[in-house]
Amino acid sequence: MRPAEKIVAATADLAALRVIRYPDPRLREICTPVEAVDDSVRAMAERMLELMFDSAGVGLAAPQVGVTVRLLVASPTFERTDRLCLINPRIIAEDGWDEQEEGCLSFPGIYCKIRRRRDITVETLDLSGGSVRYELEGFAARVVQHEMDHLEGTLLVDRMSQVARLANRKALKQLKAEFTSA
Repeated sequence: MRPAEKIVAATADLAALRVIRYPDPRLREICTPVEAVDDSVRAMAERMLELMFDSAGVGLAAPQVGVTVRLLVASPTFERTDRLCLINPRIIAEDGWDEQEEGCLSFPGIYCKIRRRRDITVETLDLSGGSVRYELEGFAARVVQHEMDHLEGTLLVDRMSQVARLANRKALKQLKAEFTSA
C-alpha cells in the first residue's frame, strides 16, 4: 500500500480503512488530539474494532489505519464484549515493570520481548466525550501502552533489543520490500 494523504476521523472513508504495515510513514506520525467526540469518531472506533477483531488483534491505534488522531481501541481478553475505546489518552500513574512478548498488527509474524510498566492509570475521553480513568494491570496495561506508543509514532521495532532486531531482520526486510513494491 502506498502512503495516502493524511486523513482525520471526520473525513475517513471507513469502508476503505485497512491495517497498514511497516514501514508506511503514517506509522511514524505523531497524532493530533481528537477535537470533538462526535458520530464520525464513534463510527471510526467501531470500524477499528471490526478490523482489530478480524485481524485477531487485541489492540489497534488510529495511525495503524492511516488516520493520525489520538484514538485507540483494545480488547485485552479478545472477547467482543470487552471493548475499550480511548480518546486522547494519557498515563497519569504507573508502577512496576514487566517484560513479555509482544506482536503488532502492523508487523505481522514478528514477536519480541518488550519491557513495559506493569500497572498504569490512564485518563481519557470515552465515546460519549466524558472523562474517565482506567486502572489497568498486566496484559491490559501492556496492550494500552503498546497502542499509545503508536500515537507518538513509536513502533515495535523501536522498542526491540538489538538481539531481537537481528533475529527479525529477514521479516523486517521483507515488510520493507513489500511496501516499496506495492
